[in-house]
Amino acid sequence: MSESHAGYSARQNEYMSSTNNPFPRLLEPLDLGFTQIRNRLLMGSMHTGLEDIPGSHERMALFYGERARGGVGLIVTGGFMASQYCLPPGIKPVYEQQGQVQNHRKITDAVHREGGKICLQILHTGRYSRTENLIAPSPIRAPINKFVPQEATHEQILGEIEAFVQFAAFSQDAGYDGVEIMGSEGYFINEFIAARTNQRKDQWGGSYENRIRLPLEIVRRVREKTGPNFIIIFRLSMLDLVEGGSSFEEIVQLGKALCENGVSLINTGIGWHEATIPTIATKVPRAAFTWVTAQFRKHFSVPVITSNRINTPELAEEVLSRGDADMVSLARPLLADADFINKAAANRSDEINTCIGCNQACLDHIFSGQLSSCLVNPRACHEQEIVIAPAQTKKSIAVVGAGPAGLAAAITAAQRGHKVSIFDKSESIGGQFNLARRIPGKEEFAETLRYYSVQLQRLGVDIRLNSEVDSSFLNDSDFDEVIVATGIKPRTPAIDGIDHPMVVSYIDVISGKVPAGNSVAIIGAGGIGFDVAELLSHSGPAPSLDIPTFMHDWGVDMSLQARGGIEGVEPQTPPSPRDIFLCQRKAEGLGKNLGKTTGWIHRLGLIKRGVKMLAGCEYVGIDDDGLHLLVDNQPRLLEVDQVIICAGQEPLRDLLEGLQKPYHLIGGADVASELDAKRAIDQGTRLATSL
Repeated sequence: MSESHAGYSARQNEYMSSTNNPFPRLLEPLDLGFTQIRNRLLMGSMHTGLEDIPGSHERMALFYGERARGGVGLIVTGGFMASQYCLPPGIKPVYEQQGQVQNHRKITDAVHREGGKICLQILHTGRYSRTENLIAPSPIRAPINKFVPQEATHEQILGEIEAFVQFAAFSQDAGYDGVEIMGSEGYFINEFIAARTNQRKDQWGGSYENRIRLPLEIVRRVREKTGPNFIIIFRLSMLDLVEGGSSFEEIVQLGKALCENGVSLINTGIGWHEATIPTIATKVPRAAFTWVTAQFRKHFSVPVITSNRINTPELAEEVLSRGDADMVSLARPLLADADFINKAAANRSDEINTCIGCNQACLDHIFSGQLSSCLVNPRACHEQEIVIAPAQTKKSIAVVGAGPAGLAAAITAAQRGHKVSIFDKSESIGGQFNLARRIPGKEEFAETLRYYSVQLQRLGVDIRLNSEVDSSFLNDSDFDEVIVATGIKPRTPAIDGIDHPMVVSYIDVISGKVPAGNSVAIIGAGGIGFDVAELLSHSGPAPSLDIPTFMHDWGVDMSLQARGGIEGVEPQTPPSPRDIFLCQRKAEGLGKNLGKTTGWIHRLGLIKRGVKMLAGCEYVGIDDDGLHLLVDNQPRLLEVDQVIICAGQEPLRDLLEGLQKPYHLIGGADVASELDAKRAIDQGTRLATSL
C-alpha cells in the first residue's frame, strides 16, 4: 500500500467514524462480491485527446494517477476505438498494436499505487465515425456527420463482436480492473438497439429481440473471455432524447438481460449526440437526470450508476441517499479538481474547485481536435507542463485586478510560497465573472468565485478591495514584481447618436444599475450580446435552477411514457417578456463563434423565446424613434426604447503609464478581443508558475 493510499484510507476511516460525517453514502465502499470499490464515486469516461497522442501513456498515468490519489473509487478511461471502422486508414486498434500492454500498465500501475481501480472504455463510434470507412446497422447518415455509413454485413458484425472481446482480454492483460462497454449516446451498439437507426430485416434487426442481440452477445462473450472476477460496466442509454429511440419497457428488458449475461454495473447514458436537448451544459440543472436512473434502478439486479451535472459532494450524497443510484459518475468535475473526494472526506468541500459546466476547454477542445483541459483548472491533462512547485526565490508580488486572470495568478503564486497582495477597485473579487453569474444558465460561475475566495484566505493572500492603485503607489512600494490584470473597458462604436439617453452599456444592464427597456436592440452578437439577450428574455427564476421547469421547457416527458423521452412531446418554452433584437454587422449566422458544443443551445433557446436575430447590419444612427439600420442594404427602423452596446472591449492599461516596476500583462489587459476566461485563467496560472 502506497503512502498516499494509506493516508487516504486513514482519513476516510477517521471521517467515516465521525458522527458529523455529512457524506456517509458517498464515502461508503461498494462491494461487487469479487472486489470492493472504496467509495461510491466513479470518474466517468471522457475523451481527453491524450488517447490519440502517440507515446502519451506517461501523461495518462500522471493524469489518472492524480485523480486516484485524490480519492476516486473507480476510474473509466476515455473511449478507445474498438475497430478499424472507427479509425483512419492504416491505424490499428490499440489491442492489435505491439507493446501496448506494457504501455497501458503504466496507467493501471499508477492508479493501483494510489488505491484506486480503473476500467478501460471500449468505444465503437458507428455512424459517428470521422472516417469514410464507417459502418452502421443501416446506411443512414447521422445529422452531425458528413459521411454515410455502409450497412454492416453479418460477417462484419461478428468481427466487431470479436473486437470487443479481444479488447477486453487486452485490458485484462494490461492490468485494468475491468472495461466499460459503450452502449449509449447514439454510438454503434446504441444504433443497433434503436429502430431509428436499425432498419435491418435479418437476425440483427426487425424485432426488439433481434435489435438487442448485439449488446447481449458482446457482454456474454466478454464475460466468458475474462472470467468472473473482472468488472464489466455497460453504458445503457436510458433516455435517448431522439425520435425513434427506445421505450421504457424496452430499456428495462435490455437492462435485465444484461444483468443475466454478466454485467457488474450498469451506467446511465442520457441523450444521443444528435439530440437537440442539452444534457451537460451549464444551462442544465444540477443532477437533472438522476430521476431517470431511479426509475430503472429498481428493475435491475446489479448496482446502477447515475450521471450528468453532479458537481458537488453535497449533491452526490443527496442523490445516493434518496436512492436514485448506487454510484455517482463525475467526469468534468474531476478535471476541475482532482482532490474532489479527499476534500469532501476531510470536510473541506468549500475548497473544491467546482466544475461550472461551461464545456469551453473540455468538450469544445475535443470537438475541435485539441487536447482537453479545464477552464477553471488549466493543469488538467497538462500536468507535465504546468507544475506548481515551491519557488526557489520568494518574492513580494502585487496583483492588480481581481478578475479571473488576477485571481488565478494570485493563488498560484501564493501556493508556490510568494508573498502576494491583490488589489481591486471594486468591493468584491471576480471582475467580469460577477456579471456572468447573473446570466440565467451561468449561475455556476459563482462557484468559481467561492473557490477563489476560500483559497485567497487559506493561502494568506493580502486582499485589498475598494483600492484603486496607480503607478506612483507601486513604484514606491516594496513589491518585486507587478501582475497587471486590470481587465477591459467596453468599446464605444462610432455611431451617429451613440450619446442618446436610450443608449446604455451591457455592464449597467447586467449589473442592474439601469433597468431594461420593454423593447430592446442589442448591438453586437458575440458572447456578451447573447448573454444580455439571455438575461432579458427571461422572467422569473431561470429553468437552469429547476428540473421540472427545464424538462417542460425542452419537451422531455418525466413520466417516461414517450418513446425516447420526447416523441410527441411539444416543448413549452415561455416567450420573452420583452421585444429583443440581437444585431451584428457580419452577414453570417449569429453566434458562429460561440462554444462549439454549447453555441447551438444558446441560439436555440433565444429563438424559442422569440428573440429576433439580424445579421448584415449597418448602424446608421440612433434617435428618439429608435435604431436606424441598413439590413442587406435595405433601410430598417427598430422602434425600441433602449439600445444596449455589446460591441467589444479594449484593454484597460492606464496603470502602465509611468510604472517602473517589472510587470506582466495578463487577461483582458493583455488581449481584450471577446472576453475569454479560459485564456485568462490559463495565462494567470502559467505566469505564476514561472515567477
